[in-house]
Amino acid sequence: MSDGRVLLVTGGSRGIGAAVCIGAASEGWRIAVNYASNRQAAEDVVRLISKAGGSAIAIEGDVGSEDGVRAIFSTVDAAFGRLDGLVNNAGIIGSPQRVDQISPERLERMFRVNVTGAIRCAAQAVLRMSTHHGGRGGSIVNLSSVAAVLGAPGQYVDYAASKGAIDSFTVGLAREVASEGIRVNAVRPGIIDTYIHASGGLPDRARDLAPTIPMQRPGSAGEVADAILYLLSDKATYVTGAILNVSGGR
Repeated sequence: MSDGRVLLVTGGSRGIGAAVCIGAASEGWRIAVNYASNRQAAEDVVRLISKAGGSAIAIEGDVGSEDGVRAIFSTVDAAFGRLDGLVNNAGIIGSPQRVDQISPERLERMFRVNVTGAIRCAAQAVLRMSTHHGGRGGSIVNLSSVAAVLGAPGQYVDYAASKGAIDSFTVGLAREVASEGIRVNAVRPGIIDTYIHASGGLPDRARDLAPTIPMQRPGSAGEVADAILYLLSDKATYVTGAILNVSGGR
């Protein structure tokens, strides 16, 4: 059990983020379900948690905006008065394009949300959790992708590069705050059957790629969430700076 600890999940209204929120609530965490625009989806997650006897609130805020990041953490402070865990799950993907087709606007937005947003959220979490700042310690889990290793040629090289940055950031921050009571880890999902493929214009991508996966199937949001919940938990108290593939062998 988490003894009433507070977890913020960015992009927590759908897919992997929603699965993390629901799973963590079942383990006793109080949940801040962040969303950028889909209030209904976030409130649906909150209702599911509340119906099961858990505690959760929905928090609007775009992690790609400094004002959005500040608003998210200010709301957590006002609602809970503490923070013990952060899952940097919010992220975007574009339609399949070659690098020589990617617009400056797409590239800037990709890195502002996927990289800068994650770093700024982690910084705010450290200010609240680090024993150096008077906190109790805590855990941060970043969402990377197997694309960071494979490169996603011809489809999402910019997305893959943003997740490569997350890998480097995870290792660096883990070492920076290891003596301050904070563990920092990441998961690298492979092909997971969630809405993100549709948002990139390929709704059948997970099923179409199943034959290329050693386990011959896409993963589920719940399978990724289980790995994240392990890294957040007291079962992983000596794990920091780790990047765990959840990819069916891909």
